[in-house]
Amino acid sequence: MEDLCYLLKDANGAGVYRLNCSLDALHDSVQRAGFTLFEADIATAHGKGEVLAEMARAIKAPDWFGHNWDALADALGDLSWSKAPGYVLLLRGEHTGEDILDNILDATVEFWRIQKKPFWILFA
Repeated sequence: MEDLCYLLKDANGAGVYRLNCSLDALHDSVQRAGFTLFEADIATAHGKGEVLAEMARAIKAPDWFGHNWDALADALGDLSWSKAPGYVLLLRGEHTGEDILDNILDATVEFWRIQKKPFWILFA
């Protein structure tokens, strides 16, 4: 498990991946790294609105969150309400197939990489 904690701290290695360890190992490593873990269950989401609502709930989005793709991108690039040395977004359920969501997730990882802060997105 120490290896996972070490890997999580690598901003250059952060990206969008399929989870390949147990949830317990992930939770433990995130906690030891001092990161914030957001968990969103998009498995039962039907359409854009439900995906956005679940993502907003998971990241504890502020009141200004507009429940549109731009608001999600803005919120994931801000996170001032949840300061941490790094972040992990665990998405439970199959990928939604939304190209715009893919673009937002990729841009989020890249934005935080430039800030030298790891942001991992894991599908479980």
